[in-house]
Formats: sequence, structure tokens, C-alpha cells
Amino acid sequence: MATASRYRRARRPLAGRRVLVTGAASGIGEIMAREAARRGASHVVIWDRDEHGAERVARTITARGHRACAWEVDLTDAEAVERAGRAVTEAIGGIDVLINCAGVVTGKAVLDVGEDDLERVYGVNVFALYRTARAFLPGMLERDDGLIVTIASAAGLVGVARQTDYSASKFAAVGFSEALRAELRHAGSAVTTLTVMPYYIDTGMFAGVRTRFPRLLPVLEPADVARRVLDQIEAGAATVALPRFARAVQLVKVVTPVHDILTDIFGINATMDHFTGRVRRADADTTTPGV
Repeated sequence: MATASRYRRARRPLAGRRVLVTGAASGIGEIMAREAARRGASHVVIWDRDEHGAERVARTITARGHRACAWEVDLTDAEAVERAGRAVTEAIGGIDVLINCAGVVTGKAVLDVGEDDLERVYGVNVFALYRTARAFLPGMLERDDGLIVTIASAAGLVGVARQTDYSASKFAAVGFSEALRAELRHAGSAVTTLTVMPYYIDTGMFAGVRTRFPRLLPVLEPADVARRVLDQIEAGAATVALPRFARAVQLVKVVTPVHDILTDIFGINATMDHFTGRVRRADADTTTPGV
């Protein structure tokens, strides 16, 4: 018979933990890396395709007396992730808290999404989750301690126009995190997951998006999102939607006409009408998930 303790989530202070953040050369990834160090993480590891950006963040952290290191990692390259994972484990002994933050979006209509777009979006937003888990989950299981955080999106709860690639990839990310939590619990492991589903974040990745009811569905401030994610990590949460109202539309999905009416009333499918996005360098990940 299941016991209450099996479902009780323990608090997980970041102090003394080894934390790795993907896509941490900019956006909320960078802010979370800095804040994790401020909260006492014993070592902060920055992964990003933007080598210079990652090194800059690491230097900023070490300049404040904390331990940090940076790796240039292409998350769409399975071998590169495996090599970097081995290197990190050899260097600092493993990772206690893995934060999968890297993400990309095209903002294109379905007929404009090309094969290269699909490979990139799914490579970063979905396949990378499996690759980083393969790199660090074995060590967590051996220690019977660890947390894998997936920065998914509110678009992983409700489909959005001009996000057939991004939204579908975030549905997959939510499913990955929830299924992994179930798998770990079924195995009796103390390792667990946190699924984060934020609305649009004001980092530039979703430049041009508009929200019809900003008091209910505001474009979120990066620093506030980063702080709240780390708060939820330390509180031992399993899931968090930002803002909480982002879950409201999901609750009526069982009645399709009502769901469609509400998403139109709240202008969710019009949010991307003026999307411009951030101009992405060819060598750098766009790193802040939004809706």
C-alpha cells in the first residue's frame, strides 16, 4: 500500500548543490545561474552554444567569490552532450540540480515551418532533455538524490496559433518531465522532477507578442521568473505555472467549444500576430521559453 511519505516532496535548498543550467549565456538561464550561486550553490555550470556568452556569465559568478565554469555545448548534437557530460562529471563529480532552460521558437505558420526548423526546435526543446538526462541521471540515481528541472511553457498546456512546432515541442517537454517523475517514483527513487510552464517572458525571444489582458496574463519579467523557479526548486514543488491563471484555460479543455471561445476571448491565438522574435546569431541558442 502506498504511504503518504511516498508522495511528500522534500525541500531542496540550493546551498551546497552542484547546479547546471542549459542556455545560460543569456535570458532567464543566465539569471538563474547567477541567483543559484548567490543562494550558495557549491558549483554552477553554464552550458550554451554561445561560448563567449557562457564564459562571460561564469566570470561574473566567480568574480563574486563563487565557483562556476562554462562549456560550449550544442544540445542538438548527442555526442557533444555526452562528451560535455563526462567532462563535467570528471571535473566536479556530477550534478545535483539540472535545469533544462535552453529553448528555441520560429513563430512561423505551419506551412512555413521547414525541416531545418523542425530539427532545430525539437532538437533543443525535446531531444536535449533525453540527452542531458542520460548524462547526469545515472549519477543522481547512484546517489539517490537529484532534481531535473524542465523549463517548458504554457504553450505546453494550450496550443497557440503560429506555434505548431514550438507548442507541440513544449507539450512533449511537459510529458517528458511528468512521465520521468512517475518513472522515478515507481522505481522508489528519491530523484525527482520539476515542470515549469511560464507564459511569455520579456527577454526578446518573443519580441512583438501582445497580451489582451495583462493583469491576468502579463508578459513576465525575467528576473521574477528566475527567482520564482528557484523558489519552487527549494520548496520541493513538482509543477508550477506562471502566472497561475495560465492553467485556467487548460481546465476547460474537456469542453472543446468552451475552450475555443475562451482562448479567443483572451486573445491567446492573436498573441503572435506581431511577433518579430530576437535576431539569433548562428552560433547561439535562443534561450528563454515563453508561452
